Amino acid sequence: MLMKLLRWSLLLLIVCLPGQTFAQVNHEPVRRDTLHETVSLDGVIEAVQQSTVSAQTSGTVLRLPFDVDDSVEAGELIVQLEDSEQQARLNQARGRLEEAESNFENARRQFARIEEVHDEGFVSQQDFDQARNNLSTARARLESARAAVEEAEKELEYTRVVAPYSGILTDRHVEVGESVRPGQPLMSGLSLEQLRVVVELPQKYASRVRDTRQARITFDDGRVLESGEMTFYPYADPETHTFRLRLALNEPESSLFPGMLVKVGVPASERSALWIPASSLIQRSELRAVYVVEDDTKPRLRQIRTGVRDNGRIEVLAGLSEGEQVVTNPAGLVEAGRQIEAENPDLSDRESIQ
Repeated sequence: MLMKLLRWSLLLLIVCLPGQTFAQVNHEPVRRDTLHETVSLDGVIEAVQQSTVSAQTSGTVLRLPFDVDDSVEAGELIVQLEDSEQQARLNQARGRLEEAESNFENARRQFARIEEVHDEGFVSQQDFDQARNNLSTARARLESARAAVEEAEKELEYTRVVAPYSGILTDRHVEVGESVRPGQPLMSGLSLEQLRVVVELPQKYASRVRDTRQARITFDDGRVLESGEMTFYPYADPETHTFRLRLALNEPESSLFPGMLVKVGVPASERSALWIPASSLIQRSELRAVYVVEDDTKPRLRQIRTGVRDNGRIEVLAGLSEGEQVVTNPAGLVEAGRQIEAENPDLSDRESIQ
């Protein structure tokens, strides 16, 4: 293949008249620019909201309306405990509250009557103080009864366990008919509305990433994810000597789920490099070459060694110097060489450099 490309280049030079120019050939100079090298690390997608709800009261599991992998909305019932005991306590507390309200009202009226006649001097100071103390005691008992009702209402409410946010149930820790106690795990779940990427950052890259605040998240198929705020853990893992880095996802796609692997590119170093447009490269099997426009304005094929690709350009490791002009549309030259060879087989044979 190299022999053919070189022969076509030679044929182009042979058929060109002296002084003929290549007006249809576009060319650009080889430029020197900074190459920002990156390292690709494995990141894991996780949910920002993921939790396990636990029992806040004792009871027997009466209903489990949802199972693992079911979707739930915020506030939906996910566990129902048997509530007869809590309901009985609430009824008792409400009864005591009614009694306390009645006693308080009697004490208030009694104090009002005694206070009225005490100002006229018909009631002793001792009776007045006793009525005032009875009113204070009745008021304290009323507040205590109200607090008891609020506590009993909460205990009854705790028998209905609801989803704290919209999401998916990931684990069930109890079964129907099982007795639970306060603090015992019931259901686990997570939300898909807010996702983030977690990556373990090697120590040698940590300071640079902190300074640049740059990272690129991609799928294996090349899709790029938009990342938001970065969070650095202020300590390293004593076993792996890596720092944990969290990257918020601004607009998670519907195809993203916690536990998936992604690639996280972080800056590693910078160096000077030579660059040519990607369109100027001729690639045939192991051959990498470009057409170079020299002083006589005739393009000549030159083999080069290439490096990385970056934003429509290719790094040149060997074969070119800064400022040299390379053809940016070499496809036309290669096709012209083929046509000349087809139209002039005798010339092709005579000038073959095989």
